Amino acid sequence: MSTSAAEHLPPAYPDRAPWGTAGRLRAWQAAALEDYMGRDPRDYLAVATPGAGKTTFALRIAAELLARRVVHQLTIVAPTEHLKRQWAEAADKVGITVDPAFSGRTARTSRDFTGVAVTYAGVAAHPMLHRARCENRRTLVILDEVHHAGDSLSWGEATREAFEPAARRLALTGTPFRSDINPIPFVTYAPDAQGVPRSVADHSYGYAEALKDGVVRPVLFMAYSGEMRWRTRAGDEVAARLGEPLTKDITAQAWRTALDPHGDWIPSVLQAADTRLTEVRRHVPDAGGLVISTDQESARAYAALLKRVCGESPTVVLSDEPKASKKIAEFSAGDSRWMVAVRMVSEGVDVPRLAVGVYATATQTPLFFAQAVGRFVRVRKRGETASIFLPTVPSLLSYAGEMEVSRDHVLGKPPGADDDPNAVEEALMEAAQREEPGDGEELVPFEALGSDASFDRVLYDGGEFGTQARTGSAEEADYLGIPGLLEPDQVATLLRRRQAEQQAARAAATADGDGDGDGSAAGGGHGERDPAVFEQISLLRRELNGLVGAWHHRTGKPHGVIHTELRKSCGGPPAALATAAEIQERIDTIRAWAVARSG
Repeated sequence: MSTSAAEHLPPAYPDRAPWGTAGRLRAWQAAALEDYMGRDPRDYLAVATPGAGKTTFALRIAAELLARRVVHQLTIVAPTEHLKRQWAEAADKVGITVDPAFSGRTARTSRDFTGVAVTYAGVAAHPMLHRARCENRRTLVILDEVHHAGDSLSWGEATREAFEPAARRLALTGTPFRSDINPIPFVTYAPDAQGVPRSVADHSYGYAEALKDGVVRPVLFMAYSGEMRWRTRAGDEVAARLGEPLTKDITAQAWRTALDPHGDWIPSVLQAADTRLTEVRRHVPDAGGLVISTDQESARAYAALLKRVCGESPTVVLSDEPKASKKIAEFSAGDSRWMVAVRMVSEGVDVPRLAVGVYATATQTPLFFAQAVGRFVRVRKRGETASIFLPTVPSLLSYAGEMEVSRDHVLGKPPGADDDPNAVEEALMEAAQREEPGDGEELVPFEALGSDASFDRVLYDGGEFGTQARTGSAEEADYLGIPGLLEPDQVATLLRRRQAEQQAARAAATADGDGDGDGSAAGGGHGERDPAVFEQISLLRRELNGLVGAWHHRTGKPHGVIHTELRKSCGGPPAALATAAEIQERIDTIRAWAVARSG
């Protein structure tokens, strides 16, 4: 190996070496580097979870190849303008000069630069320019978040045209799967056991492995449900509860109602998130929060709500602002509490101090969700935790529960058994559930009338914890007050203990005939009347249906099968005829299943 400057890179650039690893490459980086140098490949795909140190790994390879004169120049392709500058700054600190201002208009750069940084859109605009650069000098092309080359056929074709002559191509991604079937250039596909082409990574390092190594933070997903009310275009008033089994359109409208800044759901969730951030900052003083918004109007409204909550004006980042990158950099280097952004901070943007997030966007593709979560998992010191607040929407709960599952990019539709029409229909329904409209397009015109929020549950490590409770209640506070510095196993232990304590308290209150409890969703606070029996049963049925829906997304079992299994386990009649005690027993049972599965 050479003695290049890159040998002195910390495991995760910049200055984010985890406990006990400073001064050397992380194990996955060293293993991937050894594999790369041993195989000497022209194309290489490294898949590593966000925060694991892909930039460090790529720059180390670049320095090695430049030092050995295997290549003479470097081209870095990134998804955004901000990431171009981020790459250039990282490269400069290890002695590799990169021009982030290079463009197809000028097609020139100073001889002081060893390489250039461009976007996929820039490559698509001038593919022959980049092809000529590769043909004139031996070039290493680093394709950061390479799945973006499959965003459209034109981007993919341009990327392939531009860099086909390159001497070396190093592809990086933290999210190898895509929501479409456009092939990703320079990625190898091989048929799986069913004959379906899947992407093949040369080296993979997933979230589960990184969590065990202390390289990323454990993530707690704080799910909130609540009653939503809206008026349709036809003038009908509709009410629904987030988390209950609903049609696609009703779920979408309830979700959008929850995100309406004029209702009570989003202000309550922002208040809870700020409370959580305050707790985290007791242990991590500069911890910051990020609200991911759907559009600019909502972003400004959320910022105004946050200012009223915490007394501090958040940083608002809008994608079309010329100073957006500067704002992100200033927030990253500072210690202010909140940033509100419209989508653009969803991928690659490096703000290591982000520890609390609010998923306040109606975007529901698994790719975007994974990218958004990736902004919070970057660890700076051992024991840091991340918390993400989100609506109780089945698709989001499913993604949260699958955090540790690796996915490959799949081309084409998996064949069903003998082309089973039921299997085909289920696949189409699954695709329809995950569709989303284009920017500015609405599913169905409607008018939000109002909303309220209730704490639903915490999802962590594949398990579910907590019982439904009002916002501001002691039960909610038990989870918002979890310390900001905990090892992953300590997080799970604490969640199990708090859930057990709450269940015991509820059981005692039920035995004593006391409906007050700690302000849970099923009971009133002090000074309020006890809910009528029909109200108790209605609330318990809603909670049970929400848990059955979540269990369906984790196991793939139909709702009816899950209800049947609960009846076999607990006894009693169908849910529609069950008593409050019988429904509560089924709630406790399905929660126990979730805890056992996570343990």
